[in-house]
Amino acid sequence: MILGILSDSHGQHERTARAIRLLQQCGAEAFVHCGDIGGEQVLDQLAGLRVRFVWGNTDVVDASIVRYARSLGLTPPEGTPLRIESASRIIEVFHGHEPEFARLTRRLTRDASSATPASSPRYVLYGHTHYAADARFGAVRVINPGALHRARAYTVATLELTGDTLRFWQVDDAAPDTARPQPYQPR
Repeated sequence: MILGILSDSHGQHERTARAIRLLQQCGAEAFVHCGDIGGEQVLDQLAGLRVRFVWGNTDVVDASIVRYARSLGLTPPEGTPLRIESASRIIEVFHGHEPEFARLTRRLTRDASSATPASSPRYVLYGHTHYAADARFGAVRVINPGALHRARAYTVATLELTGDTLRFWQVDDAAPDTARPQPYQPR
């Protein structure tokens, strides 16, 4: 299964729609948004997709936006991290600003060579930094797809779960939807 990963839309609904089309063109069957959605218009773009998401530090989460998300058939997160099991793998999703994320990355850095318990995530997905990143800590892969707003290059990622193949893609506002997806290499 190919997972499409995006983050930090910050209300850029047209770019989010373009990013989703690009991810679908790359074979994404399910999607994860790592937060900083930025409002109802971005949620509209997620509606109808097989998608999970987390809120970010700039999202104003109140009863109204939660109700709106549910009215679209979306499942708002109830806590951090969002934990997903897919293809027999555990995926934890953060935005990246949470204390739990900081604790996890410190633990992974410190204990990277020790055995990973079966209940530990295989993948940790996050946003917040607006930089695409891919790091491995022992058996755990930590991935940031980049951002769709306030970034040097707007990027998303695909993760083929059974083969553990990660690819980053550049989202070009000027490119026609029929253009071939452009790979992106994080610095």
